[in-house]
Amino acid sequence: MQIGLRLHDAKQLPLKERLEEIRKQGFVCGHLALSKVITENSVANPALTPGYAMYLKNLFAKNEIDIAVLGCYLNLANPDQEQLAVIKERYMANIRFAAHLGCGVVGTETGAPNTEYSFEPACHSEEALEIFIQNLKPIVAYAEKMGVIVAIEPVYKHIVCNPKRARYVLDTIQSPNLQIILDPVNLLFEGNYQDRDAIISEAITLLGKDVAVVHLKDFIIENGMMKSVAAGTGMMNYEHILQFIKKDKPFIHTTLENTTPDNAVSAREYLEKIYQSI
Repeated sequence: MQIGLRLHDAKQLPLKERLEEIRKQGFVCGHLALSKVITENSVANPALTPGYAMYLKNLFAKNEIDIAVLGCYLNLANPDQEQLAVIKERYMANIRFAAHLGCGVVGTETGAPNTEYSFEPACHSEEALEIFIQNLKPIVAYAEKMGVIVAIEPVYKHIVCNPKRARYVLDTIQSPNLQIILDPVNLLFEGNYQDRDAIISEAITLLGKDVAVVHLKDFIIENGMMKSVAAGTGMMNYEHILQFIKKDKPFIHTTLENTTPDNAVSAREYLEKIYQSI
C-alpha cells in the first residue's frame, strides 16, 4: 500500500515546503483539500485553470507524491436550492481541475438534509438517501465526461451511513466513475464500535470491489463519546482491513487522518509493521 496523509494535517507551511516536509517523513501520497492547504493564492472556481492544475501536478511529481484525493466535502443534500447550485458548481470546478491534475479521485462525504451539514435523525431516512442520489447523479455524469472518478465516503452520521446504503447508491447510479473511499472508523459510533470487526467485514464484502482509496485512523471513547485519533493510539483493530488491502488492493492509496506533525511518522510505522506481519 502507498501511505500518505491529509495535507492539512501536516506542518503548516507554504505548499512547496509542506510537500518537501511530508516526503522527508516517508509519505508518498496526499489528500488535498484546496482551501485548507493553499493560502498563497486563490483557489476559487475561476482560479482552477488547466495551467494551475499542471503547475500543481508538476510540483507534487517533483516531490514524488501522488494526489490520492482532491477533497470536495460539500453537502449535496443541502435543501437550500441557491446554496445547492453553488455547491454543484464547486464540484464541477473540482472535477474539471482534477482532469488536468492527475489525481486519483475527487472525494466527498454524503451530506445531511439541512443547511448546517449536521447530524439529525432524518440523515438516515430513505427520503434523504434519494435526495442525495438525485443530486449526485449529475455530478457523476459530469465526471464521466471529464474522465474523472468521484468517490463517496460512507460516514455513520451522514446520509450514506453504512455499507448497505453505499452499495445501494452504487447500484442505483451504476457508473464506473463512482467509487468508494473506505474509512472503517467512519462507519462506527458510540453504539456500534464493539461490533467493529463485523462492520468492517460487511463493508469489505459489499463494497470491496469498488474501493478506490482507504483512510486509516483510530478512535477512543472519551466521556461516552467517540473521538478520532491517529492510527495506533486507540482501540482500532487493523488486521482485517490491512489483509484486504494486501490481498485485493495492491499499491492502493491509503491516507492517514487525525495525525499531527509529531505523530504522523509513528502512525505510518505502526501500520507498516502490522501490514508486514500479516
